[in-house]
Amino acid sequence: MGMWKLRFLGFLCAYFLFTIGAVELGRNQPTERISGSAGDVLEDDPVGRLKVFVYELPSKYNKKILQKDPRCLNHMFAAEIFMHRFLLSSPVRTLNPEEADWFYTPVYTTCDLTPNGLPLPFKSPRMMRSAIQLISSNWPYWNRTEGADHFFVVPHDFGACFHYQEEKAIERGILQLLRRATLVQTFGQRNHVCLKEGSITIPPYAPPQKMHTHLIPDKTPRSIFVYFRGLFYDVGNDPEGGYYARGARAAVWENFKDNPLFDISTEHPTTYYEDMQRAVFCLCPLGWAPWSPRLVEAVIFGCIPVIIADDIVLPFADAIPWEEIGVFVAEEEVPKLDTILTSISPEVILRKQRLLANPSMKQAMLFPQPAQPGDAFHQVLNGLARKLPHDNTMFLKPGEKILNWTAGPVADLKP
Repeated sequence: MGMWKLRFLGFLCAYFLFTIGAVELGRNQPTERISGSAGDVLEDDPVGRLKVFVYELPSKYNKKILQKDPRCLNHMFAAEIFMHRFLLSSPVRTLNPEEADWFYTPVYTTCDLTPNGLPLPFKSPRMMRSAIQLISSNWPYWNRTEGADHFFVVPHDFGACFHYQEEKAIERGILQLLRRATLVQTFGQRNHVCLKEGSITIPPYAPPQKMHTHLIPDKTPRSIFVYFRGLFYDVGNDPEGGYYARGARAAVWENFKDNPLFDISTEHPTTYYEDMQRAVFCLCPLGWAPWSPRLVEAVIFGCIPVIIADDIVLPFADAIPWEEIGVFVAEEEVPKLDTILTSISPEVILRKQRLLANPSMKQAMLFPQPAQPGDAFHQVLNGLARKLPHDNTMFLKPGEKILNWTAGPVADLKP
């Protein structure tokens, strides 16, 4: 019998002996509250702590784009659409800009899709520039601070760098006109030119109703040890195979494609959500960017996320104790994944599962319709509220300019 078989059998014996009481209850184990300040932050109520003014832009910046391609409502970048809808009816919205703490510009920069549903980055910076030119011409509030009291939702792969390939995103850098604003974005990686200090990192959009319809009975045992569905190579964009996911996904496939501990494949079955609920660990490796919806799906379905993305900044990290609910594996350690995961004690696994079962944890990862207390919308507002009061030094002197309106690629300057 191979070493991996002995290791796996040993793990299973320990796991099931330790959890026999929990097995009788299936996955319906007691939840565990997040301890300390993190739990308090997660349950904060932002109402009454800030006021947001929503600019009314021509529909070509948002509603018309969505009418042209309704697929934008269901892809992982859809937070920009649902955040707009939420704010329009939120109690934090003010119609009086003079009393606003924050200003929001609703631009759907990711809703320009290829036939296979991926956002094209080429129009995004031009659209954003155009919107900023509009608000700076029609209202006085942008010009007071050059955007320092404004926030923008930019859920592109690399945020306001507006490109899906890291090398080109780094070359572009953050759009110059957004460099004083607060960016609400899915991309997060420490010491990266596309993550601006003070940004709020959010989860990607995953459709709450769709996931809810795939819930399986609580008593279903978790009989899959490690689960993953997705690309290991992106032959079309990375034919040599070393650039995509910095080789981490390729390493998963090459090392574990024949290992029965690992249920991994490129095929995406109709039972994908159900399978995640049957798994102990769900791999969440980087792709072109460090983040993906798998992180949200893992949390919602109580599957311990195995995060393989060096220096990743995770959603709402000041409120969600990712170190306690997940497992972090360095990209260079991928060949040791089986050893790393089988060495985690059943006690530690059960505690992570209890934390994942906390409803407030799941709620914070979702953008539901209608909004619910403690959801991702409210976590964004909490993040904005914690930045208040604004420092008076953000206000510019009469005639003072900081941003360079003509900086950046020439193509971005086109109307």
